[in-house]
Parts: sequence; structure tokens; C-alpha cells
Amino acid sequence: MRAPDFVESTQVSYDAIAEAYAAEHPDSLAGRPLERALLSAFVELVRAPGVPGRPPVADIGSGPGYVTARLHEAGLPVFGVDASPRMVALARRAHPELRFHVGSMTSLDLPEATLGGIVALYSIIHVPDDHLPSVFAGFRRVLLPGAPVLLGFQSGDEDGHQRLTERFGQEISLDYYWRTPDTVAGHLTRAGLDLHARVLREPEAGEKLPRAFLLARRPPVDGASAADD
Repeated sequence: MRAPDFVESTQVSYDAIAEAYAAEHPDSLAGRPLERALLSAFVELVRAPGVPGRPPVADIGSGPGYVTARLHEAGLPVFGVDASPRMVALARRAHPELRFHVGSMTSLDLPEATLGGIVALYSIIHVPDDHLPSVFAGFRRVLLPGAPVLLGFQSGDEDGHQRLTERFGQEISLDYYWRTPDTVAGHLTRAGLDLHARVLREPEAGEKLPRAFLLARRPPVDGASAADD
């Protein structure tokens, strides 16, 4: 089945800027203690008693692979997924001990209830509003009961959208969407995921918009939700 147009434009755009992007962002978590703390919280939730065994974790929109590498260093079995073949090649070169695959969050080629967690930092920002419900439904499908998902995205006082046609001196066609935490939380809950926490960080140097982070999970038992506890 043909990928949606926005997936194809995202792939082509990141293929064009992959080397420059990876050089500028070899590890964007290095100077971000809050983000590292949230990733640590995610790791603990993956290891919680409600998630049996040691199922793999997916870093979706893995880019150069630095988040995947940090999850591996924390002791989780993890693999990265990115729409850009060039990004995947760079991630494999930087982290040859880890697995990276070309793929899209719009069509996760995974059996139901097989993942111990999902991280998607700054990757839903390229997904149009009308595709978010199916993306989050896909997350719920592949997560084990009780497994967490950590999202990071640009935010603001209201939802917005911008298309970039140039970056790093390359011609691209890349859509960026910023959303309030309430907007994304609503999509998560309607997809059957329970919200666990939300964090909003003010812009730091070089940033124009706040950063929002949401932790959610697939209910421990199908049909149950936090409201039933």
C-alpha cells in the first residue's frame, strides 16, 4: 500500500538534510536534563511489574539514533524506526551494535501486543491532525498491556502549522505541526491510551516554542482505564 503523501515528503526531505542534521544534532539530550529525566522515568515504567518479561522497545522517528542508544545504555532491548533511509544508514554507522529499520509510524509492521514501550520524540510533529488518531491507535495495538509511550513535541498556546521549503541549504517540503498538550492528550485517550503525566518546558536557547512531553500507557487489562481503578 502506498504511503501517505506526508510520509513520502518527510522521507525525501530528511534524506536531503540527513548528514547536516546528524552533524548538528549528534545527541540533543546531552544538554537537556529534563528530557533525560523523562527518559529515565520511561525506562522505569517499562520495567514495572505490569509489563512482563523483557519485550523490545521502539524509538519511532529515531533519526541519528541517539535516543535509541541511550535506551540501550539503560539496559532496554530497543530498536529504532525512521522514515528516512539515509537517517537509518547514519544511525547504523554511528551505533553499529543497534538495530535500525526504515518504516513509518503510520503503518507499524509489528504483531499486536509485542512492544514493551514506545518513544517518539519530535516525530509526531510531521503528522497531520487527521492522521494522529490512526497513529495512536497503531501505538496502542502494538503495545503490551501496561506498556508506556513517551511523546515529545513543540507546543504553544494554540495549535499551529508551518511548511519549510529550505533547511541546511537544501530544498525540502516538510510540514511542522505544534500542538497544545490538551490536543495531543485528547487524541491519546480517544485511542484507548491512559494519560500518566504531562510536562511543559519553556523555550531554551535557540528555541522559539515550548516543549511538551506526555507519558501514557496502554491499560494493564483491555477494557480497563485509569478511571476504573
